[in-house]
Amino acid sequence: MIAGDERLAAELAAILGGRHRVAAAAVVDRDGVTTASIGAGLDADYEIGSIAKGVTGLLYADAIERGEVTAETRLRDVLPLEDVPAGGVTLGSLSTHRSGLPSLPSAARPLRRTIALWRHGTNPYGEDLTQLLDQARGVRLGRPRPRYSNLGFELLGHAVASAAGTTYAELLRERITAPLGLDDCYAPASPGALRSGALIGTDRRGRRREPWTGEALAPAGGIRATIGAMAALTSALLEGTAPGTAALDPVAPFGIGSRIGAAWITIEPKGHAITWHNGGTGGFRTWTGLDRGAGRGVVVLSATAVPVDRHGFKLLTGSRVPV
Repeated sequence: MIAGDERLAAELAAILGGRHRVAAAAVVDRDGVTTASIGAGLDADYEIGSIAKGVTGLLYADAIERGEVTAETRLRDVLPLEDVPAGGVTLGSLSTHRSGLPSLPSAARPLRRTIALWRHGTNPYGEDLTQLLDQARGVRLGRPRPRYSNLGFELLGHAVASAAGTTYAELLRERITAPLGLDDCYAPASPGALRSGALIGTDRRGRRREPWTGEALAPAGGIRATIGAMAALTSALLEGTAPGTAALDPVAPFGIGSRIGAAWITIEPKGHAITWHNGGTGGFRTWTGLDRGAGRGVVVLSATAVPVDRHGFKLLTGSRVPV
C-alpha cells in the first residue's frame, strides 16, 4: 500500500529497505510540503517517541516567553516536591539534560520492565502523574552533567503545565495542536484513548508491542501523530510561527560536536547547522530534522523498532550524517 506522493514513497522504500513495512515521511521546503506513506494510509498515527521531548521543549520556551516560568524556576516551585532533592532541580537544567536526575527512577524497576518489554511487548510506562511524583521523591541526584533523562523531561512537561494551571495533555492541545491545526497529534493516557487510526508497532522481529501510553510519559515520549500533523509542525518551526521556537536555539554543549537547546540537538557537519531529534518506543522509531538555513525539514516515522536516523539525515541532506 502506497499513499501520498509516489516519488517520495519510492525514495522512502528504497532508503529504508525491507525492514520497515509501515512507514511515512514528509519533506518540507520552500516549494511546499510533500508526504508519503508505505504500508498504511496517511491518516495513520504513530508513536513519535522522544520527539515528544522536542514538543515539550517548545512548550517550555513558550512558557518562558509568557512569563509563567524561568530557567531558574525549581520543580518544588510548581510541583509538590518540597523537601526532596528533585525539588531543587531547575527547569533550565531539565531542558538541557543537566539536572543530575537519572534516566529513570530506580523505583520504576527499569530492568524488570525492560525484560517484560522484550519478552511480552509490555508497555514499561503507564504511570499517572501521582505515581510519577512518588517516584521523583525517591530519586538521588547525581552530578549536574549532560545525561539524557526521560524522567527529567516527564517532570519538565508536567511542571510547565502546572505553572499554567492545567494538565500536560491540555497544554499540548491549547498551545501547540489547536493553534497550528494539528488535529491528529495527541497524548493518550491509556490504550482506550487511542484513536481509530492508531498503528500498533512491532519490534525488529515483527512481534507486536503494546502501545506506550501514560499520563506521566506524555512529555518525554507519549505523543502520537500522523505524518501530516508532523509535516505541519515542521513547517511552523521553519517559518518561526510555532510557539516556543526559541527551543531550537542551542545554548550548551551536548556530547562531541553537538549542542542542545530545549531538547533539540544541533550539529554542524561541514559547518552547516542541522537541528534534530529522534524517538524510539517498543514498536516505533522516528526522526525529524531541520536545515533552518536552507528552509528544509524532514520527518520519518516507522512502525517498526529499527532506527531511521541515518535515513532521515539522508532525506534531509542527501548524505549520511553520523549521529
